[in-house]
Amino acid sequence: MDAKLKQELIQTFSERLSQAAKMYLENCSRCGLCIEACHAYASSPETRYTAVGRAQNIRRIYEEYFKKGKIAKKLNEAVELSDHWMEKVYETAYTCTGCRRCMTYCPFGIDTGVIQGIAKMLLITANMEPKTLTMLADMSIAKGKTIEKTKANFAIAAKNLEKEVLERWRSEGGEEVVPLDVQDADGLYVALAGKHSIIPAAAIMNAAKEKWSLSYFEAVNFGAFVGNPAKTNEIAGRIIEEAKRLNIKEVVICECGTAYRVMKHMSGEKPFKVITFAELIARYVEQGRIKLDKSKLPGKVTYHDPCQIARQGGIYEQPRYVLNQLTDHFVEMTPNRQANWCCGGGGGLVAMGEKDFRMKSAKVKADQVKATGAEVLCTACENCHTQLSDLNEHYGLGVKVEYLSDLTAKALVQD
Repeated sequence: MDAKLKQELIQTFSERLSQAAKMYLENCSRCGLCIEACHAYASSPETRYTAVGRAQNIRRIYEEYFKKGKIAKKLNEAVELSDHWMEKVYETAYTCTGCRRCMTYCPFGIDTGVIQGIAKMLLITANMEPKTLTMLADMSIAKGKTIEKTKANFAIAAKNLEKEVLERWRSEGGEEVVPLDVQDADGLYVALAGKHSIIPAAAIMNAAKEKWSLSYFEAVNFGAFVGNPAKTNEIAGRIIEEAKRLNIKEVVICECGTAYRVMKHMSGEKPFKVITFAELIARYVEQGRIKLDKSKLPGKVTYHDPCQIARQGGIYEQPRYVLNQLTDHFVEMTPNRQANWCCGGGGGLVAMGEKDFRMKSAKVKADQVKATGAEVLCTACENCHTQLSDLNEHYGLGVKVEYLSDLTAKALVQD
């Protein structure tokens, strides 16, 4: 590694070294309480797949460049930055899904996400980050910059979805089935690319007689996956500006955990509320704005808590409330809610296309699903849905993986 790059990496580390980061790097006692909390270690028990093992790869750099005293450095196994050690940094960043399950077991509340943030920025500085994630982030930003030129085509695409939406819910005459640019709407629905994210949501919101508008922008934030704060903020910022322009009361994030976390918890103060679509469905059911037919969902059903929505967002009960209106045969996974095992696909791993590690590291999740005896596996996150579908195929679980929104839309009772 040349001296120039080494200095750039030290500078990057320094810029990310907040008081919280220092505390996390210095306070770990290596007690080991977090070790078995990681799904990767539980599935494949190697020390490198533990929160403390990953953090140690970053801590040893910290000891070399930001701590004083040769003896202390030696005792703490300080290492110099090198090409070899940057491979360790890569392993730190991309054998972790950012689920933060380990944090809930840590007696000091060490936030591994902060340490992962340092690792990912070091990789970006060294031009070693997964190029797929950077490409996807850059494409998303580019699409945002040309939005005025593509709005007309987007409107045509939305119009083409009307027939499929109406198959789920017959809207009243004169209503726009997939509305765009609605001023003073109650909700701005931010979807993913693909009709699967729009059709069920449109049917549900139309059934509830909601005044809503579809966002021109995609919910997923690849800047967050790659760990680039500037790109994360730029991608989120355009949704914020759209909501402000339309004077929206609530921004409703589709079934995408990272998109929700970025908009709700990482984007500062906003003049509107941010909720998940699962929360909105639960509200509609509770208020009697939609009615559901339980006969539409036969068989035993279980639910996977998406880490970004549940453990990191506190959305536990609303999806369960909806499911209990959809079926009399709901069964819990063990453990669940805050202690639920990560699906194994977060942190950009699904988007990267890598599959071997995802399957290997999530065996504990597959075993958890199998133990329920469920026929339907429901979740409220796109990333989780993709990963769970891959696990279903890889481990022969024999379940049907479903979105909460799709199950709800299929069970709507027509007036």
